[in-house]
Amino acid sequence: MTTLHLRAETKPLEARAALTPSTVKSLIKKGFKIYVEESPQSVFNVDEYRRCGATIVPFGSWISAPRDRIIIGLKEMPEEDVFPLVHDHIQFAHCYKDQEGWEKVLRRFINGQGTLYDLEFLEDDNGKRVAAFGFYAGFAGAALGLKDWAFKKTHDDSEDLGALTPYPNEKALLRDISHEYKQALKTGAKAPKVLIIGALGRCGSGAIDFLTKIGIPQENIIKWDMQETAKGGPFQEIVDTDIFVNCIYLSKPIPPFVNMSMLNQDSRHLTTVVDVSADTTNPYNPIPIYNIATVFNKPTVTVPTKKGPKLSVISIDHLPSLMPREASEAFAKDLLPSLELLPNRHVAPVWTRAYSLFNRHSARAYRSSKL
Repeated sequence: MTTLHLRAETKPLEARAALTPSTVKSLIKKGFKIYVEESPQSVFNVDEYRRCGATIVPFGSWISAPRDRIIIGLKEMPEEDVFPLVHDHIQFAHCYKDQEGWEKVLRRFINGQGTLYDLEFLEDDNGKRVAAFGFYAGFAGAALGLKDWAFKKTHDDSEDLGALTPYPNEKALLRDISHEYKQALKTGAKAPKVLIIGALGRCGSGAIDFLTKIGIPQENIIKWDMQETAKGGPFQEIVDTDIFVNCIYLSKPIPPFVNMSMLNQDSRHLTTVVDVSADTTNPYNPIPIYNIATVFNKPTVTVPTKKGPKLSVISIDHLPSLMPREASEAFAKDLLPSLELLPNRHVAPVWTRAYSLFNRHSARAYRSSKL
């Protein structure tokens, strides 16, 4: 019997879950055994899981769980934790693209002889990710971009956008930000121009969907993708818009989209950058105007420009948690067919590819520790 253990998320205000009650119910019907940890911050109540047949266990109990359990979660574990990892883990680890501290993450698996199946790199036979939060990341990113733009129109420059909390559903989010947008327009402000780079992907489509639903005129939604950026940055068009939403998937070094020199123009319109991709610690981050990953409690960081209006960056790396229930349901539904293959993970291509990738990067981490 294949056993999955859903660990409670520990990242502040991370209310999503890798398994939802509906996917738990489906997996149990397939013969899986499911353990679910009590969680003080999940949008799903443990009673929802219990009713679907899961066994509820204490918060953090995965650490001492039997070694044959597969531990599943979403976000990376706390940096201060350094004990070896002995289980098979399914999660986002953010350690395959040379992010800061990537070697430390992988050494925990090496030292404990555990395995990482990184959710970001679970791909089908065509190289497409089997499940991603991209749509809701873009939706939430565009929402917060407009929220910050509207805040600037109704508040003094000495104030920053305040702490955020997850919304119970999309309807509540739209209602809240629609009100703030209308208040901004009452100040005499015109509807903002929004430039989306990566508009053809999941993330970009989510951003477009939000902006359309909230009532931004279609002519104000500027959609760029690989064709428009092929010439290489930086791009003056970014600073000529009011809100820039970066939705690209960074897979190789590219020229920066914008730089500080461009931002220090008296004619700059840009006031809000939403880096949905959040490659903050990536050495090839195409938005090298900030170096702080922001969080829901402090969603913006101010860019120290010398000219033009106040400019803020939003670089929250778990934006879909702004609508945790809907985002989790959509992600888990897409992930379910791959999870059903776990009993045969040693031969199922979606899992063997992820295992090979883990081994390749673990070898890199091992070599770097010997240098």
